[in-house]
Amino acid sequence: MTALEPSDTDVADPDGSFSGAERDETVLSRSYRALSVGIVSVVLLIAFEATAVGTAMPVAARELDGVPLYAFAFSGYFTTSLFGMVLSGQWSDRRGPLGALTTGIASFAAGLLLSGTAGAMWLFILGRAVQGFGGGLVIVALYVVVGRAYPGRLQPAIMAAFAASWVVPSIVGPLASGAVTEHLGWRWVFVGIPVLVVFPLALALPQIRRRAAGPVDGAVGGSVSEKPARVRRAASFDRRRIRLALGISLGAGLLQYAAQDLRWLSLVPGVVGAVLLVPAALGLLPRGTYRAARGLPSVVLLRGVAAGSFIAAESFVPLMLVTQRGLSPTLAGFSLAAGGGTWALGSWVQSRARVAPYRERLMTLGMVLVAAAIAAAPSVLIESVPAWTVAVAWAVGCFGMGLVISSTSVLLLKLSGPEEAGTNSAALQISDGLSNVILLAAGGAAFAALGGGTVSHAATEAAGAGAHPAAFAAVFLPMAGVALVGAWVTTRLRAPRAEVADG
Repeated sequence: MTALEPSDTDVADPDGSFSGAERDETVLSRSYRALSVGIVSVVLLIAFEATAVGTAMPVAARELDGVPLYAFAFSGYFTTSLFGMVLSGQWSDRRGPLGALTTGIASFAAGLLLSGTAGAMWLFILGRAVQGFGGGLVIVALYVVVGRAYPGRLQPAIMAAFAASWVVPSIVGPLASGAVTEHLGWRWVFVGIPVLVVFPLALALPQIRRRAAGPVDGAVGGSVSEKPARVRRAASFDRRRIRLALGISLGAGLLQYAAQDLRWLSLVPGVVGAVLLVPAALGLLPRGTYRAARGLPSVVLLRGVAAGSFIAAESFVPLMLVTQRGLSPTLAGFSLAAGGGTWALGSWVQSRARVAPYRERLMTLGMVLVAAAIAAAPSVLIESVPAWTVAVAWAVGCFGMGLVISSTSVLLLKLSGPEEAGTNSAALQISDGLSNVILLAAGGAAFAALGGGTVSHAATEAAGAGAHPAAFAAVFLPMAGVALVGAWVTTRLRAPRAEVADG
């Protein structure tokens, strides 16, 4: 049974269509309700943690005397998550997603507790690294659960629910975290979340065990020695991919270290990081990804292009509004708040069955909207342009991202057999994460080269003091160009005809 073939609960009529009862089922129908609520709640808590921790992090670093190591609290999470993604893909494909998911959530919770109880900055960073490893395991395992447990017609809806679960945390998370940090202390932001994971786990795990556990071929009975050699080989891990995962994680870590320590001596870890990263990335991503080969490679490439260009630009929006237009940090942050709702709206639109035949066109539209939003953002550098223009532009861009990001997940599952859903899901997440690192580094370098490094300090005195508008333009306009490249990639998402015929 492929990822898109009906499950036992989805019996087709003789003409190939689903019966009325199955056709009317939704992700909240009785047979899917516990699973849907459980896994969406897990994503909701991960989203809340991601949006809340950033608010508490500066206070934690200051109290632990670790401000010089502040950036490593973020890079440590990202570096280990890359390894977790690859391992989770291997684990889920060969032994089912249940083990990877439970181990990932346990690691995620353990990392939060370690950071929340740390008495020194190095322990805090170690906790973030453990948390990142768990996060990498969880996100890929959840994709495999969706591919196995839901029929193809419901997969867009559950992906839309994942996107919607980020809306409330993106708005409430920073405010709640700020209140907890101020009144109870920053540690409670970290140690409080693991307790909340118990309920969604208790709800979802029995359903995951019933619907998505075990190897794809179903040969789970008996001891390992009693199973055919083919099954034993399938259950073993691909050691080459594990080595490549270590290479990509270590390479990313070295590159981030070099980017955070701008000295000539830092060229050495930077070069070593690139030497490790490039061949590892080529080995872990589908063949043809970097030349936008039709089908799966272009889907994976598009995910990176879309996420990298948008996140790299978004990272500079609050800084631009604070330093160039004199907005408070709170107002600057709220300029992005509406984007959570429009992102969820875009994801909901792509989940409608009636738009499924036009998915690729919707994705092209989405990337054009993203490019337009990024290009429009620096217009507020002109004093006569209202500052709220950014909020409107970003809401439009987030709608486009909602169309694109959820659709890449749907297409990936459509183009993946059940035995490779984990590996391909890991590739999708790796493309996402690596593009964030590369494009953020490129944007940051351009920003600093044009004098942007002095902007934030100048802004503490007066809006516009020491302003360098060209530094911001050097970030946004190239990223808009990258997004336009993504619009072209959307024309190459359909698999080659021969491949479709073979399927």
